[in-house]
Amino acid sequence: MPTLSTLLLTRTDVEALLTPDLCRAAVEQAFQAYGRGEAPPPALLGVPGVGGGFHIKGGLLRRNQHYFAAKVNGNFAGNVAHGLARIQGVVVLADADTGVPLALLDSASITTLRTAAATAVAAQHLANADASVLTLCGCGVQGRAHLIALARVRPIRRVFAFDIDSERAHRFAKSITAELGIAAEAVADLRTAARASAIVVTCTPSPTPLLFEEFLTAGAFVAAVGADSEEKQELDSGLLASVKLVTDVTAQCAAIGDLHHAIRASTLSAADVHAELGEITAGRKPGRRSLDEIFVFDSTGMALQDVAAAAVTYESALQMGRGARVNLSE
Repeated sequence: MPTLSTLLLTRTDVEALLTPDLCRAAVEQAFQAYGRGEAPPPALLGVPGVGGGFHIKGGLLRRNQHYFAAKVNGNFAGNVAHGLARIQGVVVLADADTGVPLALLDSASITTLRTAAATAVAAQHLANADASVLTLCGCGVQGRAHLIALARVRPIRRVFAFDIDSERAHRFAKSITAELGIAAEAVADLRTAARASAIVVTCTPSPTPLLFEEFLTAGAFVAAVGADSEEKQELDSGLLASVKLVTDVTAQCAAIGDLHHAIRASTLSAADVHAELGEITAGRKPGRRSLDEIFVFDSTGMALQDVAAAAVTYESALQMGRGARVNLSE
């Protein structure tokens, strides 16, 4: 019987192997496969805990081989007080034809990079080509990753940084200007900043709406990233009713995304969604067709993004001889 080993890839490994461009390409291919019906619908399971909870996302995707991946993430707000990251977890990547576990990867870096990559893919199809001013609502790790990813697909030259922690917004803006050479400033007035922006990204754990219809101007593209559970909401339901709404997975957004709150408020229904991003990337439904359209991307995190990001990281690790091997069956 052959000896089977699993590749262990740490956060440092993932960050060294998974570049923004590599991740974006893999994530776009995953959306295209889903939009063409070549990948089955991904699965989602939520398990509440004391002071937080767990979510498990799984999916199947064919790349150079047939992959399955399951991401298990715990989200505990109280971790911060103990010097721990709020989100903890792992991604298990397996051969979908045999079930053999191929790799075990840190999930934090996978999640951050694939989420930003999905927004960049959406921006390629839904943001105006000359969109150069960006408002980031939420100045944490996800905000930084989004700026880096978006700057690869749109000519970002100015950034407004908004955060409930004003000091963090100031630190974020200062570091962005110094490290990336992009003019960035911290702002306290989200409405004014958003109205001056062609792209607005919300990546916060807010339980109440931050962005409203009157905050947006013609031609804007909004990526709503933070609402990935029933308790979170970043966009007012009235805003969703006034725009063209694109989802990653409509059923999932209806259950846990900003769409969920709009449905509960009877502002719109799942049938009112313009398209899933996979349908647009696969050419089955149109993206932006005029300069004045306002698009919102409700991004709850599709499991196929995790499969694609984990798979391409694993393939890169094999090519570069990176990671540690362990035999889990011993």
